[in-house]
Amino acid sequence: MTALSTNSIRVLDIKYGTSVDGVGLRTSIYCAGCENRCVGCHNPQSWDERGGEAIEVAELFRLIEDTDMNVTFTGGDPMFHPEGFTCLAQMIKSQTSKTIWCYTGYRFEDIVQHPTRRALLEWCDVLVDGRYEEAERDLSLHFRGSRNQRIIDVQKSLQTDAVVLMEGV
Repeated sequence: MTALSTNSIRVLDIKYGTSVDGVGLRTSIYCAGCENRCVGCHNPQSWDERGGEAIEVAELFRLIEDTDMNVTFTGGDPMFHPEGFTCLAQMIKSQTSKTIWCYTGYRFEDIVQHPTRRALLEWCDVLVDGRYEEAERDLSLHFRGSRNQRIIDVQKSLQTDAVVLMEGV
């Protein structure tokens, strides 16, 4: 894995007002880089960590702070290079009342064992975890593509030291 700056994130796209990346209208930041390379991935162009454009964390914050929408980190995989996203999440949580959803191919149980990934996790409200599994594909699911993926209430999970699934999604 290439060391990335805590000052910038390689961004493929920013979607304002999306309703597919979490509850309500959200600002979704699509990052570059994913080592999971799931078969059937809906966004394989995001795998290349050199893709997109490096955008300063402070600039990303400026782009989202004045919107009335919550935020989603997706990609690619934000946990592939969590340092910049941790800085952005800290800014969001300390200066706004926005919620943060994060999509990752890694599992919660593995993330909490990895110090830099856990640091990002601690600032998130919701984690959609697990690799996309084409054999588990289910178009009736909300906010995820396959049945093995979980929508996790991060803060309750960290408090109880056990995965707590989100209710009502």
